[in-house]
This record gives sequence, C-alpha cells and structure tokens, in this order.
Amino acid sequence: MAQILVVDDSGTVRNELCDFLTANGLTVSSAVDGKDGLEKLKADPGIKLVVSDVNMPNMDGLTMAEKIRSELKNTTTNIVMLTTENSPAMKERGKAAGIKGWIVKPFNGPAVLASLKKLAA
Repeated sequence: MAQILVVDDSGTVRNELCDFLTANGLTVSSAVDGKDGLEKLKADPGIKLVVSDVNMPNMDGLTMAEKIRSELKNTTTNIVMLTTENSPAMKERGKAAGIKGWIVKPFNGPAVLASLKKLAA
C-alpha cells in the first residue's frame, strides 16, 4: 500500500518526485494521467496524499480531483497540485475541489518535504 500517489504525464517529473519521496522514507506509487490516477486510487485505499500535475492528456488533474471527491466520495485523501499553472481561476477551482496545496514547478523537494509528510500521515 502506498502513502502517496504521484500523477504526472511527464516521466521525468514523475520519476524525480517518486525517487525523492521514496528516498525520504515515503511509500509511493505513480500514475500517468488523471484517469490512471483515479484507477490507482480506487485500487489502493491506503493512499493518503495525491500529488498531481494539472495539464495532462486523457484527464487533467483538476478534473481528477473533482472526481475523487464526487464519484469516489473520497473526502479523506489529501490532494496537492504540482504544476506550472498559477492562475487564480485554476486555484479557485482547485480550492472548490478540496485541494490542500498548490506547488509551482520546478519542484523543490526539501522546501515542501515536511508539508508533504504531514499530509501523507
């Protein structure tokens, strides 16, 4: 069972983030887009935190977050966006979907590690 699900269509970003989190003692799984992320979350009830990109093919991260809350009826898994997007409208949509944080790329692991560990506990 994973603590954290990393959802990003960029293999480089996904691997970098997974490697960093694993090296810091967290159990991680990954998904290639929002659709894959939903399936992985359904299959692993132990996931406490989803870290997701916004812009992805098949299903974007904000739509995935909305579906986690509405279709899966999951209000306990924390969701954080890791993205290049920084528009107030997107942030408002994320807040409405219950997103706990918004991290702007490039990812600075040491700066957010404590927060991610807390959300994954």
